[in-house]
Amino acid sequence: FKAAILNLRQGDATTDALCEKIYASFGSDALYDDREERAGAKFAEADLLGHPWQIIIGPRGAANGMVELKRRATGERFELPVEEALAKVRG
Repeated sequence: FKAAILNLRQGDATTDALCEKIYASFGSDALYDDREERAGAKFAEADLLGHPWQIIIGPRGAANGMVELKRRATGERFELPVEEALAKVRG
């Protein structure tokens, strides 16, 4: 998988819709973590599985069309508009 999509507020209509949209755009190149689990557990699992990118979607960012993007190799984090983040992951 190129990326893990982490929904930080499972059950929130805005975050759920944005996560589904992003997941659909990747097809089978992304893993969508929609478990009702703490954020820390989702981050830890994504790191253990070795996904090169984490696309982190929370309610505040989703409401503004923004996501947080984390590069696993360097730990860098970026807050970007959705389309810009997707372009960065796709390379």
